[in-house]
Amino acid sequence: MINFISNIIYSFLISFGVIVGASAFGGLAAIINNQPPLKTIIDLAGSIKIWAVATALGGTFSTFEVLDEGVFKGEIRLVIKQMVYILVALLGANAGFYLVKLLHRCGQIWGE
Repeated sequence: MINFISNIIYSFLISFGVIVGASAFGGLAAIINNQPPLKTIIDLAGSIKIWAVATALGGTFSTFEVLDEGVFKGEIRLVIKQMVYILVALLGANAGFYLVKLLHRCGQIWGE
C-alpha cells in the first residue's frame, strides 16, 4: 500500500513538473527568439499535457502491457491501479497547466 501511494505521488508531481518546467524553459526560449513569452508559455503548457502524462507513467508501452495483462488474465486490481495512475498523472498535468494559467493571469493583474 505504501508503494502504491508513493507511486501516485510520483505520477502527480512528475506530470506537474513536466508542464511547469517545460513552460518555463519554453518562455526562456521565446525570449531568446524574440517571441512573446507569455503566449508561448500558455500554448506550450496546453500542448504538452499528454506528453507529461506519458512521462509520468514511464512510457505508454508498459501501461498497455499492464492493461493487457489485467484484462485478459483477469487481474482487475492491476487494471484499477493503472487507471488510478493515469488519472493522477492527468490531474498533475492539469494542475500544472492551471498553475501556469494562474501565473499568467496574475501577471496581467499586476501589470495593470
